[in-house]
Amino acid sequence: MSLDMETNRHTCSLGGGVIGASWTSLFLAGAKSVAVFDPAPQIERQVRDYIATAWPSLEELGLVVDGADPDAVTFHADARAAVDGAGFIQESVPERLEIKHELYCDIEDALEPQAIVASSASGLTLTEMQGGWRSPGRFVLGHPFNPPHLIPLVEVLGNDHTHDGVVAAARAFYESVGKVTIEVRKEVPGHVANRLQAALWREAISLAANGVASVEDVDTAVWAGPGLRWAVMGPTMLFHLGAGEGGLTSFTERYTDSFNRWFDDLGELHLDPEVAAQLVAGIAEATGEQTTAELSAQRDALLAAILQATAGKR
Repeated sequence: MSLDMETNRHTCSLGGGVIGASWTSLFLAGAKSVAVFDPAPQIERQVRDYIATAWPSLEELGLVVDGADPDAVTFHADARAAVDGAGFIQESVPERLEIKHELYCDIEDALEPQAIVASSASGLTLTEMQGGWRSPGRFVLGHPFNPPHLIPLVEVLGNDHTHDGVVAAARAFYESVGKVTIEVRKEVPGHVANRLQAALWREAISLAANGVASVEDVDTAVWAGPGLRWAVMGPTMLFHLGAGEGGLTSFTERYTDSFNRWFDDLGELHLDPEVAAQLVAGIAEATGEQTTAELSAQRDALLAAILQATAGKR
């Protein structure tokens, strides 16, 4: 199965929250038209404001292609009307299974025959969500990282119920709007990247909870240390380079005992109310008077700068 880019110039974003608005901005930058479904009364103003804020960064990154129009967006309170004529539909409604199932049931008969529906879900599995479809063959996981219009990664997953070629077609669509895709080959909770960041966050929480360092200093240790390297290469490749010409073979020979000692000493915990309160207090101390909007703008500016600096160098 292939996606004709001309046929799929019209897209749909189901859900106009932060993730949906970010997807909408990216699709518009890729010269797509977008129909947004969200019954919230203020959604048009919120999404248009988001697009206006995101557009300069998209332009800086070269993601706004010829023919792109930030006003090529319509808004719908009826999901069936929103998916009408769309070749690619990105679903980003709240992560409650009953909401997703109800939505899928509503739109299934209104879809174009070759349309692909991809869910942004991070906490639900594809199998769980497929329960909302009579025929889930054109439905895949298309999990982004926030904000989707800036972070390149999309994790794509199909399974035995997915029609041949649909995963490849979904990846091709995402890549046509500037994304970097991976295929998740086996269904696990959290997919790939969320599990990686969950493992890191668990240890970050453990270090703070056990008084090894403050919440702010643990965060600093990430962005000022290994986080810089992770922005350009993954951990296994970096360790391959860490031992010089001997590569990963030499690295594992040198450091196996050290890593096994660290592995055995890593913290095991659950995010309970007491731990959450400690983290909240630590973030309050670190952020001071800065609002989440100000911090988000700072984040996005730094992300854009990193992406610009590394563009075309892989």
